[in-house]
Amino acid sequence: MILVSKYIVPNGFTGIALFPFVFVKYAYLKLNQVFVNHERIHLKQQVELLILPFFIWYGLEFLVRYVYFKNWHKAYHNISFEREAYGNETDLEYLKKRPIWNFLKYL
Repeated sequence: MILVSKYIVPNGFTGIALFPFVFVKYAYLKLNQVFVNHERIHLKQQVELLILPFFIWYGLEFLVRYVYFKNWHKAYHNISFEREAYGNETDLEYLKKRPIWNFLKYL
C-alpha cells in the first residue's frame, strides 16, 4: 500500500519503505513505476530479514560505509540494500525472478 505523507518521509528523500507500507512525499510518485519498484525491492528485503533486523543491518552498514567514505551520500548509495534496489529498479519484472537474499551479492 502506498501512502502520501510529508511528515513520515525524512528530509532529503522522496519515499521510504516501512513494511507493509511505502510512504511517498508527493502523490505523483505513486504513478512512477521505477520509484515504486525501488521501494518494493526494499519491502522484499525487509520481509527476508524479518523487518527489525533489516533496519538494524541497514543502520550498521550505513555507519560502516560512512566511516569508510566520510561522505553521507556515498555511504547511503553503497549500502547493499540500496545498491540492489538502485541497480534493479528499472527492471519491473525483477521481483518475480529475484533470488532470496540477493542483496548479499551487493555487499
